[in-house]
Amino acid sequence: MTSLFRAPGEGRTPDPSLAHRRADATATLRGPDGAPLAGHDVVVRQTRHAFLFGCIGFDLIDLANGTSQDPEYDGRLADAWFDVFNQTTLPFYWGTFEPERGAPRTEPLLGAARWFRERDVMVKGHPLVWHTVQPGWLLGLPEDEVERLQRERIRRDVAAFRGVIDTWDAINEVVIMPVFTAQENAITPLARVKGRVEMIRMAFEEARAENPGATLLLNDFDMSTAYECLIEAVLEAGIRVDRLGLQSHMHQGYWGEEKTLAILDRFSRYNIPIHFTETTLLSGDVMPSHVEDLNDWQVESWPSTPEGEARQADEVERHYRTLLSHPGVEAMTYWGLSDRGMWLNAPGGLLRADGSRKPAFDRLRELVKDEWWLPPTALRTDAEGRVRFGGFLGDYRVEAAGGAAEVTLDVPGTVDMSVVLSGR
Repeated sequence: MTSLFRAPGEGRTPDPSLAHRRADATATLRGPDGAPLAGHDVVVRQTRHAFLFGCIGFDLIDLANGTSQDPEYDGRLADAWFDVFNQTTLPFYWGTFEPERGAPRTEPLLGAARWFRERDVMVKGHPLVWHTVQPGWLLGLPEDEVERLQRERIRRDVAAFRGVIDTWDAINEVVIMPVFTAQENAITPLARVKGRVEMIRMAFEEARAENPGATLLLNDFDMSTAYECLIEAVLEAGIRVDRLGLQSHMHQGYWGEEKTLAILDRFSRYNIPIHFTETTLLSGDVMPSHVEDLNDWQVESWPSTPEGEARQADEVERHYRTLLSHPGVEAMTYWGLSDRGMWLNAPGGLLRADGSRKPAFDRLRELVKDEWWLPPTALRTDAEGRVRFGGFLGDYRVEAAGGAAEVTLDVPGTVDMSVVLSGR
């Protein structure tokens, strides 16, 4: 029979490239009276990663609200989702969130956000300002009226979700915003008048006014120097950006380690934590490189293939290892759990359309919940009540002598801590 517990030092040798993600703790365990617990059996188990392993939660909104049309299928999606991820993104595209003026669909999103939070998942809203998926009722309004309504929309939604959603993509894809021509909308003309920097100022100031403690992201798919120039202009204008969002929809092929690390080095020089906010890796044929706008690629069928699934699994592992090896990265969100409903109908999910798990899902789970995870570990305190354990930054539960305590490893390297155990 395989033991539930892992002895100290048993298992894989820690990857030296991830030393900045780990801590080695010496914990002195004490009873409620403060006396050291010498010679006691101890179990230490990890309960949460500090790194944000994210996936969108769009497919689980109906399940969260009890309105699923296929609860068995959605339940299997949920089981897979919670088996790996600890952060989610929910959709706040204005055109679908408020298709009828004055009637925002707040309750379903609030219900879903609370459902995730009850399961210890951090929730992000995406996005507060974007030129795409806009409500038709904005068209034809004067630009000053569009601006007023956009400002009101930011304040209303940030206030309504405060305490449940405290992280937002404040504004999305600003590099292209003033010159966007693929779809008529009311935000692009406003961006032409105000300029990129002032659009960003509007989004950040209005959101921060309603939730001063919110974490606000500037998010873009443009990895060229244009995004760098915009960031520099925003910082020079005195606008505080809490996190930089970098998108990586790899429908035209995996970037590879060299390109990914070069991008990370370029954008980490601003000393703002980086979130890879939108990532897709395909398990089928990749899109031709000559396609400039991914939305222009339309095919009747885009199947997942055995060869593609094997490639996707390798690329998922390589990409996650690369991101975690860079100290500037704080979060990574995969853009779609299942192929069903995937953007562009691409085979980019970690599950097939029928909900079965692709090799990429299993490979990612092995990383997040095995190689990078401390399972229940049996220890024994020494004569001074000390135990030593190491693991990835995050939360841990320590149990001994009929008591327990929650501890957090939040600083890499060696850590000394005193842990007072209370009754379970």
